[in-house]
Order: sequence, then structure tokens, then C-alpha cells
Amino acid sequence: MRSAGSGINTLSPDIIAMKSGKRLAFECKAWDSGNLSMENERFRGLLEWQSNTGMETYVAWRMSNAGWYFIKLEEMKVNEKTTTVSKRQVLEANRRLEAIIL
Repeated sequence: MRSAGSGINTLSPDIIAMKSGKRLAFECKAWDSGNLSMENERFRGLLEWQSNTGMETYVAWRMSNAGWYFIKLEEMKVNEKTTTVSKRQVLEANRRLEAIIL
């Protein structure tokens, strides 16, 4: 399910998926840079969502010519104004959709 108003200042992630007891939530980003960043307020909202719902919540990063990679919230680094993860860190973890839906 794609959340109504996703991409706007909402309290829920962009996509929620449930099947056979597996519950996942995704905040989707398409970014062509060495780092992926989001505002700390948005990141705190995702942490709160995960805590309140008990749903595994990921940042889904689509990289050009590389496809989708999935980042656990705890893998991201909170800085003064933004929360970030490096492309290098994500590629090393190499977490694809197949790894999280099984």
C-alpha cells in the first residue's frame, strides 16, 4: 500500500507491505550522490513509527544503474541537522529486497 500523501510531510512511511504475518514499511528515496540524507525530524518520525507499529522499517534507496538497496534505521547516522548513510556503507551491506522479505 502506498501511503496517502507520501512524499509530503506525513507521519507514515511511503509504502507499507503485509503478507503472511510479515509486516514491512519503507521510506523511498532516489538519490544519485555519495550519501543519502534526510531531515532529522523525518528520521525521528520513522523511528517513532517503527516503535509504535512494531513494523520493520527501512529506507529504500534507488541508485541509478544499481537498483534498490534497503537500509535499517539503526544503520543511519544522526548528525546535527540531517541523518545520513554513505553509499559505500549501503553497497557493502548489499541488502536487497530478497534479503528482507524471506
